[in-house]
Amino acid sequence: MKSIESYIAEYEALELHKVVDYDKFNQFAITAHSTQIEGATLTLEETSLLIDEGITPKGKPLEHSLMVRDHHQALLLAIKFGLDRDAITQDSICQLNAAVLKSTGQKYNTALGIVDASKGELRRGSVLVQNRYFPAYNKLPDLLKKLTEDLNDRMDKNLSQREKIDLSYSAHFNLVSIHPHYDGNGRTSRLLMNQLQTRFGLPISCVFKEDKKEYYEALEASRLEGTITPFKEFMDYQYKKHLSSEIKRYKSYKKKGGMGMSFLY
Repeated sequence: MKSIESYIAEYEALELHKVVDYDKFNQFAITAHSTQIEGATLTLEETSLLIDEGITPKGKPLEHSLMVRDHHQALLLAIKFGLDRDAITQDSICQLNAAVLKSTGQKYNTALGIVDASKGELRRGSVLVQNRYFPAYNKLPDLLKKLTEDLNDRMDKNLSQREKIDLSYSAHFNLVSIHPHYDGNGRTSRLLMNQLQTRFGLPISCVFKEDKKEYYEALEASRLEGTITPFKEFMDYQYKKHLSSEIKRYKSYKKKGGMGMSFLY
């Protein structure tokens, strides 16, 4: 079976970043898939028109357009953090979450006061998602401190490409399993993965909307089994799916004499 490293090498050899607007439309695709996983109904074409030209799709809830627009800005922030090689902190994670929920974040009244999700504030209560309770709110600061210290320590080591990929997956899995916010945890965790991938000079990956069920199953399998292996195997599948799709599409474009690439997949 072809390794993920082989896919990355073939992808990088194509120098797709030199294709006009390739990175931009790749970011649109990642935004479309990530927000559709969370319930947004904008297609990739509608996502592209909204972000690129400010055209709001007709017949779709305004909240979905706001979710898409905010996710794109949050993705740009994650990429900036990665390029700047910033340390990962509780504050930077909360900044990503605040960007994700800038226009759609709600205010939650709790016994300990109001939590404004649009500001990336940590939850102050229990959460139940798909029959699973996540860590108690009073444990969140310590869990985030442990996570960020571990990530920063490992990022600075001389890692192989495989180890860098695995670390980005681990960041994704561990943050979404801590579930530090009332909303936007999945999107924020995927963005943290993209931040690390950018820092390591890797292509950024996504989770495909059509694989949402398998995504949740992989997360739960890793939690139940006490090993991240099921999740890493799923994410490898997603990474290969994304890279192979891009490689195939570019080769098809070259065969046609460079008459234009379709970014709507």
